[in-house]
Amino acid sequence: MARIARIISQQPVAPGPDLLDAARFLPQNRRRLSGPGLRSFLAIADLWQLNEEQRRLVLGYPARSTYYLWIKQARAQESLLLDADVLTRISAVLGIHQALGVLFANQAEALAWLRGPHAAPVFGGQPPLALITSGSQDGLLLVRRFLDAARGGLYMPPNRADQDFAPLGDEAIVWQ
Repeated sequence: MARIARIISQQPVAPGPDLLDAARFLPQNRRRLSGPGLRSFLAIADLWQLNEEQRRLVLGYPARSTYYLWIKQARAQESLLLDADVLTRISAVLGIHQALGVLFANQAEALAWLRGPHAAPVFGGQPPLALITSGSQDGLLLVRRFLDAARGGLYMPPNRADQDFAPLGDEAIVWQ
């Protein structure tokens, strides 16, 4: 075992696209993203009609005083520094919101999908919003990945375009 560890440790690691750039976590980069990210999150939380408790759960459940300080700083365009976990959570919300905009014709349909029970195994009959507001980063990222898969065609939530869909039979195939 020690021999394997020694061999692995001697292998040089070449920087490349597979490695996460540590500069993205530098305070100046997080500071640059924090205010706009939080303002965007608040706008989406308003559209989704999230209450204060749900908003705090999505953000990792900061103390109420911390949450309101962040909001005050973001709205006043003051310098704000969120940690990488909070920014990742906000990024997941932005991705979820974007995917809903692609998959659904309007905000009402997207909100109905978020709030309604879902038969997909990952949701276990619960609304996707329950996972989003569970307080776990995993729940947020699961919904984000599910919707990204839907955008890619792996799963598509039922919508108006699918209501009148009739599958084609063998007779519809024409060889020339």
